[in-house]
Amino acid sequence: MTLEEGDDAAAGSAPAAGESDTSRLERLENEGDIAADYLEELLDIADLDGDLDMDVEGDRAAVSIVGADLSQLVGARGEVLDALQELTRLAVYRETGERSRLMLDISGFRADKRTQLEALAAEKCAEVRESGRRVDLEPMSPFERKVVHDAVAEAGLVSESEGVEPRRFVVILPE
Repeated sequence: MTLEEGDDAAAGSAPAAGESDTSRLERLENEGDIAADYLEELLDIADLDGDLDMDVEGDRAAVSIVGADLSQLVGARGEVLDALQELTRLAVYRETGERSRLMLDISGFRADKRTQLEALAAEKCAEVRESGRRVDLEPMSPFERKVVHDAVAEAGLVSESEGVEPRRFVVILPE
């Protein structure tokens, strides 16, 4: 089961029919609590020290783990982090019976990656405007594509994803 970031979907998702903002917030906080419990167990099993921070960002729960050296939980290019996020989402699903869009970050990896991708998107948008031609980016994870799509939309241009996983990539189109 793959639970993607929704890179090709709208930036947010509508609350469930009849769900108030309060019950939505409670549901997301519950997802964060379940995820934190799961991740605490994982850290204990692996004998790793880490502090967990839970938050609600927009329409998703967000959990961050910070600690001394957690690079083994991130991987060279975030592949371990992606796998841990999937496992954490599955743990939430097992408890709630509902699909989770929970976002996991470890040692600020995703936050740093977001900053890099936003800069890349700004650079490539300028290139598209200057040349009047589309620009194809390298293959990216769903999280990375979502960040780029959001940055391109913010810049007033249009982007779309092409290709098939794991070689799916973003194309930035001229106006």
